[in-house]
Amino acid sequence: MKTALTEMLGIDLPVIMAPMFLVTNTKMIIAASESGIAGCIPALNFRTIEDLEAGIREIKSQTKKPFGINLIVNKSNVLAKKQLHKCLDLGVSFFITSLGSPEEVIRESKKHGVRVFCDVIEKGYARKVEDLGADGVIAVNSGAGGHLGNIPASILVPELKKACRIPVISAGGVGTGAGIVSMLALGADGLSIGSPFIASTESGVSEDYKSACVKYGAEDIVTTTKLSGSRCTVINTPYVKKIGTEQNLVEGFLNKNKQLKKYAKMLTYYRGMKLLEKAAFQASYQSVWCAGSSIEFTKAIEPVGAIVQRFRDEMRTTLRDLSKLTGDR
Repeated sequence: MKTALTEMLGIDLPVIMAPMFLVTNTKMIIAASESGIAGCIPALNFRTIEDLEAGIREIKSQTKKPFGINLIVNKSNVLAKKQLHKCLDLGVSFFITSLGSPEEVIRESKKHGVRVFCDVIEKGYARKVEDLGADGVIAVNSGAGGHLGNIPASILVPELKKACRIPVISAGGVGTGAGIVSMLALGADGLSIGSPFIASTESGVSEDYKSACVKYGAEDIVTTTKLSGSRCTVINTPYVKKIGTEQNLVEGFLNKNKQLKKYAKMLTYYRGMKLLEKAAFQASYQSVWCAGSSIEFTKAIEPVGAIVQRFRDEMRTTLRDLSKLTGDR
């Protein structure tokens, strides 16, 4: 199968394993790349610039296939500039930018021939990053895990395809090969898929977190503002039900106060990320696990390669069924 994404990155399937904060690790990236898709890991999953360098070198020592780094490009990431230049020096294949202006990343990456894809949730911002020189947009839809968009993929993908000349990669709500085919039929040039890989054997999160992705389904995914101040999807565990999904009166007041809003959001984000980190790697009843509705199709803990192979098999079946249908007509 050839799409704009497979041609740009030199991969077999038009799929990027989405960068997941605290979840994605070097083993997952290597396995993804070797299975014929492109892996991407958040730079912030490495504690220091030295750790980032060591991680990239480890990946490059075990695969020659393309992989990417996700950069948070707003002011909250004080390491962004150092992360960018370290990645460029070490020769990563592409970047995915999130939460801010990608202008510097695009400008510096062009000097090195490195692709840049930018997270967007609507056409206005998609046009802006296209004008800046982005190579493609990651269309984060309302089915995405973690921080999500507001528009369903069925609307967002065609809208961005009409508004932009650069490739559109759909992100959110897909956990099967049939889902991949459906997004391509909508006009997407590829997909960014994350939640189905949380319960992979290569993932370093706790067995409780992985088991939750097997046990729970789409109906168990809820959105919360308690982690970062912005809407984020989590599994509706007994603990999440206990603490609720909305900010309390004090948090809500602080976030609406013009003078205190910035600091309140920073505190909420810091506290929420610490809660996620603790839940991801430790067994605890106080579990807040990020995931999207596509965990509906996670039925076992299995290797990344097996998940990708399932996608391939399901895509073949779906395309065969579609060819029969159109043939009958």
